[in-house]
Amino acid sequence: MTTLGEVVDLLHQWYPPATADSWDAVGLVLGDPATPVKRVHFAVDPSPEVAAEAVAAKADLLVVHHPLFLKPVTSVAATTPKGRTLHTLATGGCALLTAHTNADQALNGVSESLALALGLRELSPIIAAPSEPSDKFVVFVPTDAAAPVRAAMAAAGAGTFGDYDHCSFSAHGVGRFRPLPGAAPAIGTIGDIAVVDEDRLEVLVPRRLRAQVLAAMRAAHPYEEPAFDIIELADPGESATGTGRIGTVDEMTLREFAAQVAEALPATEHGVRVGGDPDRIVRRVAVCGGAGDFLLDRLAGSDADVYLTSDLRHHPASEFLEKGGPALIDVAHWAAESTWLPVVRQRLAEALGDTVECTVSAVRTDPWSFRL
Repeated sequence: MTTLGEVVDLLHQWYPPATADSWDAVGLVLGDPATPVKRVHFAVDPSPEVAAEAVAAKADLLVVHHPLFLKPVTSVAATTPKGRTLHTLATGGCALLTAHTNADQALNGVSESLALALGLRELSPIIAAPSEPSDKFVVFVPTDAAAPVRAAMAAAGAGTFGDYDHCSFSAHGVGRFRPLPGAAPAIGTIGDIAVVDEDRLEVLVPRRLRAQVLAAMRAAHPYEEPAFDIIELADPGESATGTGRIGTVDEMTLREFAAQVAEALPATEHGVRVGGDPDRIVRRVAVCGGAGDFLLDRLAGSDADVYLTSDLRHHPASEFLEKGGPALIDVAHWAAESTWLPVVRQRLAEALGDTVECTVSAVRTDPWSFRL
């Protein structure tokens, strides 16, 4: 039996809530983590129609991209659309979980799913997410005591890289010091200069583990006053997660790429709006799922040939195009973000096997119904 808590933990592992923007509201909204889960339903929006669809499908969990309650409320009565959504889910025994900006930035997240759906390759974030802050510890230790000090630091969490641990570097040298009155030296004599064969140990440490690695080093080190450096490292900006995605496509015109976009995304009344010379050659494409006008200034001087996003306004779009940078493609918000649903559905289905059935909503929550 798979529990709601286990499904939530898995989704939070892929799309960590801590990576969501500070203004966002993500995570488990409704449900008891101990409840069994046999069906999970995925949708972009937690609308009343989607809630009814999930309950009709006998789903135990509805996973949505957009938050139901982004702003504080004082009532969840079924007298408002949001209240009806929650009432329908609660009475139908269906939990609710939101993965919003935490899903935007992640691997296999919204922007990456959009990029892959449009045929982009060699993807990287437009803005790389910050890497975990880290330090480099440099410790000087007598050669014959280097192994236990190295092991103690590794046991405290130092020197772990991906699928490797106990990673360190050593160089041999000579240390000199003179114990003064009041010292209790492990090596040497009060008043005399001691010359000791020492190793320089270098190891990387997540900054959150700094105190415990330092304590472990001191406990294992034979010296009364170990010599060490702690160097705070700069973020290399190489994270595979982050805001938006930029990648390459086979060379084609802007008109041809726009046609490829229209074919790849679900049809909406919004359609695919294009700003730029239709015969312009496109090789590099930047995308951002959802409303992406906050990236316009960053992309104006980039090597992208076209930037695709949603909800572009008249003046920012006009001013962007006047700068002579990338062309613009504006697509429906719902259509762009819906590309994530089959990706996360397949990912969860593969992780849980036949213990949980995973389905994608057929409700179109794009707000525009017709165009004249």
